This record gives sequence, C-alpha cells and structure tokens, in this order.
Amino acid sequence: MDLKQLLYFKTVVEEGTISAAAKKLNLSQPPLSQQIKQLESELGVTLMERGARKITLNEAGRVLYEKGCTLLTLAEQTVQELRDIHDGLEGTLTLGTISSSGAIILSDALPAFHSLHPHIRFELHEGTTFQVIDLLNAGVIELGIVRTPFHSEGFETHFLESEPMVAVGAPAFFESISSDIITLQALSQKPLIYYRRFESLIEGAFESAGLPSKAVCKNDDARTSLMWANAGIGVAVIPSSASRIIASANTVCKNIDANVLNTRVALIWRKGHTLSRIARSFLAFF
Repeated sequence: MDLKQLLYFKTVVEEGTISAAAKKLNLSQPPLSQQIKQLESELGVTLMERGARKITLNEAGRVLYEKGCTLLTLAEQTVQELRDIHDGLEGTLTLGTISSSGAIILSDALPAFHSLHPHIRFELHEGTTFQVIDLLNAGVIELGIVRTPFHSEGFETHFLESEPMVAVGAPAFFESISSDIITLQALSQKPLIYYRRFESLIEGAFESAGLPSKAVCKNDDARTSLMWANAGIGVAVIPSSASRIIASANTVCKNIDANVLNTRVALIWRKGHTLSRIARSFLAFF
C-alpha cells in the first residue's frame, strides 16, 4: 500500500463512484478500478460494496478511510515543512483549537507572535476538545488548545489564567435584574443554553446550591450557544472570553454570582514528544 493508492481510495470514497473519482483524478476508469482492486488484494480485505449507483464502505473500508486521511495529511504536512526548510522559511505550526479559545489566543499572544515571526505558517484544525485530543494522539497536530474540564493524562499542559463563566441572553430575560450580576437563584429560572463539555460543571453548581436547572439546548460549540442566545431562545452560559466571539446588539452579558463556574484554556501536547522550535517559541508567548 502506498500514498498514491490511499489518495485514489480516499477520492473514490468522497466522490461516491469510481467514474466520478476517475474524472476528478484525470484518470480513465479501468486503471483506477485496478488500483482499488490491487489495494484490496495487498491488504487482504474487501473495502467496499460496489453498487450500480454508488460504492458503500464496509467496516474495513471505514477504518482505512479514517486512518488513510490522517496519513495523507501527515505526508502533506511533511512535504510542506521540507519545502519550507529548502526555501529558507521558518516552517509550519499545526494547531488544534476549540472555538471558545479564539478570543483569548487572538487577543494579544498570537498577533505578537506573528509580528515577531511573520514567515511562520499556521495549519488550524477546529473541533471539540475530544476531537482536538484525537488529532494530537494521531500526530496530525503538534499543539492542542482546549478548555477545562478534560482528561489530562498522557499530555503535558500549559494552563492560562482561570476565567469566570457569564450569562448571555436577550434583554427580556434580565428585565428584573438591574445590576451586571445574576445570582444562581435567578439563573435557575431561565432556559439555559450551554456547551455540552460544561454540563457537569454547570449542573453541579446548581445541585450544590440546591437549585433546579433547565437546559433548552445543549450543544458542542460556544458559537452555537451564542447564536441561539442571539435568537432569543434562552440564556447562554459560556466562558467570559467566548462572549466576544459573536458581537450582537440583541444580547446583554451578566456576570454569574458563583465562584465554582470557572474554566481555563490550556495548551497541551503529547508526553514524550519533543516540541519543534516553532512550537516552543509559540508557547513562550502564553
């Protein structure tokens, strides 16, 4: 099995048919079909069911597609880094990030880093904390930017300062609250929107105070929480820095009177992995 065969297989999967993949690859159909059959022969497994209209992956095919995409990405990044070295450039930093970290990373550190190292290129992979950790373990990214809570076993961590969570919603939800602080008691009466990663933290705070809570929406992205709050669906409970991701005149932000509702951004990397000079320089800015 070689990278060319993996690319052919990936293209067939994504295009849905051999003929469509052959067209995209500028190949005729018979040679492409032969390459797929040769790949199956070398691996000793059937990878797909060939229907009249489209192909369907079996379990072996799904595994190869997932792992093959990772291998192709790594190969592409390696080639690019070698070209950067040849061209005298600084290189490429591969990062995995969650959406709610953007306001912190972009506020001061990243602009300063880019100003000092203008020739460094960035490869960003955005996803949930779980997805970022998977990318780290697969070697696709060098550094991950995640939020607590997460399982830190197997990773080196560099924590940033703790920040409180805030309540964001339409003014109508806060008509009876004149100050910029909302109590847990008052918040427990609101339809809540929050990122699923914070579920245990948020519900634990209400339970500890002997208060009920009602979630109208649980999701996997701080941006989704803000968009739903902006639409007037409920009150989003998010990290304070994340409230700057989407600016809106339709919502107001209240501090929550609960010391336990705090979270931290962390930069993480695999234990035992020697960071590149670029990654070490990047960490020094935080």
